[in-house]
Amino acid sequence: MSGLKTSWAPRAGAWLAVAAGGLVGTELRYGLGLAFPEFPGSFPWTTLCINVAGSFILAALTTAWMARPHTAFWLRAGLGPGLLGSFTTFSAVVFSLDQLVRAGQHGVWTAYLALSLVLGLAAAGLGWRTGKIIGRPSRGSQ
Repeated sequence: MSGLKTSWAPRAGAWLAVAAGGLVGTELRYGLGLAFPEFPGSFPWTTLCINVAGSFILAALTTAWMARPHTAFWLRAGLGPGLLGSFTTFSAVVFSLDQLVRAGQHGVWTAYLALSLVLGLAAAGLGWRTGKIIGRPSRGSQ
């Protein structure tokens, strides 16, 4: 084992940033769920809005970070997989779909799935465009 290089492994600060970001993202999602509760058999607007917003923000940040690669790794890890990874979850989509299917709400789950895909991709595309603008070097730094 002594011959293995571990320089690729993230440092402790990145792990802590992901954990802290995960805690914040989970609490944000939980708080929004309390503020805007979803009732069994109804359209899961809260989950849809959270995931669409998260798709936009993650795409914008990732695109901006690509243009500015010197952004600290711990910050990228804490905001991306940490905060936004726990704020937006595929499992919440699947849970909502499962509940709607079990309730026999076939029109609702079909619309929810379609909107999740279309709006999520559109938000990511808009986030990408926004990230390109944010990531541009300012005129003063050229």
